[in-house]
Amino acid sequence: MAYRRFVALGDSTTEGLMDLNPDGTFRGWADRLAERLAQDEPRLQYANLAVRGKLARQVVDEQLGPAIALSPDLASVLSGLNDMLRRNCSVPTVIDRLDTLYGSLRAAGADVIAFTLPDPVPINPIAKGAAARLRNLNLAIRDLVAKHGAFLVDLEAHPVSSDRRLWHHDRLHANALGHERIALAAAEALGLEGADASWTAPFADPLAPRSRVSHALWAGKYLTPWVVRRLRGVSSGDGISAKRPLLEPFSDDR
Repeated sequence: MAYRRFVALGDSTTEGLMDLNPDGTFRGWADRLAERLAQDEPRLQYANLAVRGKLARQVVDEQLGPAIALSPDLASVLSGLNDMLRRNCSVPTVIDRLDTLYGSLRAAGADVIAFTLPDPVPINPIAKGAAARLRNLNLAIRDLVAKHGAFLVDLEAHPVSSDRRLWHHDRLHANALGHERIALAAAEALGLEGADASWTAPFADPLAPRSRVSHALWAGKYLTPWVVRRLRGVSSGDGISAKRPLLEPFSDDR
């Protein structure tokens, strides 16, 4: 079917961090998918409520109501990674919140795209603790997708999702090529014409190992500021508003 109203919910990945438009604003996989949807339905309207740093609880509290008010016929939910990065997070609680998100959007008449999260260890070796939590979350997401009749983008099932070449130097966000692959994966999940599994193809050449110097540079530039924000109780999303809070015709004119 051709969708008319697409609303994206989530955190920095859906906001589009590290995938820049020429004017310096963030693009991201959801904008890329909206562009593809607009090829089938030029009257497509698109809203993106995602804000960097948001936990699943905040997506429920701050984005779900406004999303439902927009009466989407398609909604995406990509959430949970920020929770899993916290050692004291409750995986069952995050699962319940995703259940609420999927179920409420489906009850409101929207088709829903859900996502598993890729193995973070090849991207960031210190994420082993989060990886165990993510595996449990991904198992639950697959069950919730079956329960609610949602579409699934199963990033975890394809090793290329954890290839460093699809990730920014901060080892947390997808780069432009990574966002492109996520958009292609969502198009395949929706069964859009011409979409296929080419996004799962691995790179032909092997990765070179990282050096100790690269780890040290990363820690100084990215890890230390993240830890300081956590200690201060500050989120990267504080003071940030959704980039497309209202449904608007999609145009790629930047």
